[in-house]
Amino acid sequence: MNLFRKKLLTTSQSNDQSLNRVLGAVDLTMLGVGAIIGTGVFVLTGVAAAKYAGPALILSFIIAGLACVFAALCYSEFASMIPQSGSAYTYSYVAFGEIFAWILGWDLVLEYGLASSAVASGWSGYFQSLLTGFGIHLPTGITSAFDPSKGTYIDLPAVMIILLVTLLLSRGVKESAKFNSIMVIVKVAVILLFIAVGVWYVEPANWEPFVPFGFSGVVTGAAVVVFAYFGFDAVSTAAEEVKNPQRNLPIGIISALAICTIIYIVVSLILTGIVPYNMLNVKDPVAFALQFIGQDWAAGFISLGAIVGITTVLIVMMFGQTRLFYAMSRDGLLPSKLSAVHPRTKVPLPSTWTTGLLVALFAGFVPLDKLAELTSIGTLFAFATVSLGVAVLRKTRPDIERGFKTPWVPLIPALAIIFCVYLMLQLSAFTWKGFVVWLVIGLVLYFSYGYRHSKLNSTK
Repeated sequence: MNLFRKKLLTTSQSNDQSLNRVLGAVDLTMLGVGAIIGTGVFVLTGVAAAKYAGPALILSFIIAGLACVFAALCYSEFASMIPQSGSAYTYSYVAFGEIFAWILGWDLVLEYGLASSAVASGWSGYFQSLLTGFGIHLPTGITSAFDPSKGTYIDLPAVMIILLVTLLLSRGVKESAKFNSIMVIVKVAVILLFIAVGVWYVEPANWEPFVPFGFSGVVTGAAVVVFAYFGFDAVSTAAEEVKNPQRNLPIGIISALAICTIIYIVVSLILTGIVPYNMLNVKDPVAFALQFIGQDWAAGFISLGAIVGITTVLIVMMFGQTRLFYAMSRDGLLPSKLSAVHPRTKVPLPSTWTTGLLVALFAGFVPLDKLAELTSIGTLFAFATVSLGVAVLRKTRPDIERGFKTPWVPLIPALAIIFCVYLMLQLSAFTWKGFVVWLVIGLVLYFSYGYRHSKLNSTK
């Protein structure tokens, strides 16, 4: 069995115009900010501070940010070298071979699918908070994931927003990108409002003790919040829809990551300065913080901005998932119907609606904290593998033209791998078990379907 058959680089760089090349560097930066700034600021800051890091959450974001900076430099080289849909899946197909590509692809299904579900859960929390401000209360049974002990059975608002985003994505990538850019501007304005109002209410006493759970809590917090950073990963999945990808992809990836890291650090510092960290384990921590200091008018704007902001994350995460299904299907590893493209919109509609229905199922029934941790382990695994791939291809294929080169290879890839593996080891046993089970299911699917139907099977 030839499990290590590789895609030829000529195949990876084919001029396949089934998708429209319409996105520029600004579009990609906006997609990145749209994906990165959202759940991390508006939802996970509270959970990570209350359960793991306390006021030292700022250190968690810095550690996670460093891991992502190193990985982003590696992604940028791959994106400029192999401008094709599929992100880490496609890169692994060229660098390591089909079995590794499948494992990475299946891992990214976990990453994007569960990330979208977690984001939708956070969206639901802010939407319900906004409704409460108007005196509207939804029936308990439809307000959160399945938990009979609390009387909840389905998170209906989360399901509804996923279906609406799926409808938007089905209209075309340029339309989705324009809508995303407008919403990104709105949510950045709302974050600046939080900073402008909240900075005057910071109580330094709330930062004591600064590291209540010890350094282990800080790194566990980093392992959880890394989930909030991986928007640049989703940007790379748009490669086949980018004008001049060798230039624009690295600009979009690195610019988005730099902007968002600064925002995360400032917001987490102010948030934990306003509210004692042990009170922040809520679905809408930023709005809660403003309510805590009596700024209800600003909290209303924050809830509205969070709804807008988290929607952009959902758009980009689900976009990444649809292009992943499209790439894997086109290679024969998933049913060919998933790579069918609508003749007018140039959108892979079967992949788009399959993604929407699966994400809605998870968001409706699985609790937020479990979603976030499983997403983080999938993300870190993908980052580490891509970073290793850069070092491998520098040795095995130095002849390949690279529009962007990761500096200080192999040091930068090595640092990315070390950071990512270290953060993976901080996650819970439950998360590791879930991850292993997911990979085993993936291998069963590969050997029962993907290996036999692979497009490379007919050439070997």
